[in-house]
Amino acid sequence: MDKLNLPLRLLGPKLLAVALLVAALLWGAWLTQQVTSAPKQRIVTVRLAETIGTFVEEAARADADPAVVQAASLAYLKAAESAVADMGHDGRVVLVAEAVLAGAADDATSELEQRIADKLAGEKQP
Repeated sequence: MDKLNLPLRLLGPKLLAVALLVAALLWGAWLTQQVTSAPKQRIVTVRLAETIGTFVEEAARADADPAVVQAASLAYLKAAESAVADMGHDGRVVLVAEAVLAGAADDATSELEQRIADKLAGEKQP
């Protein structure tokens, strides 16, 4: 057998080119896997009008200063908006139940109410 007589200066760039090609192929495979493996989306509904209506009824029954009721209402609405937005971060599509005509979507109203209560409790603490 004859020895392979390649000068090292010619072998280096070829090895570098092969290494770059392998790295590019691995990166392309990883990127393809990341793009095609989107999280499964799930549709849920919340009875937002009912939830806010309950709060408004309780606020109307309370004997409080109108300014206090207005501030509490504003805080509640902000907490509700934030809670709905948070619920949509994990791949769920949140629909208002009053706007859904038909379908078998899970009801997440109790989760919404809990998130609103948690946000309001978190605001009251310094």
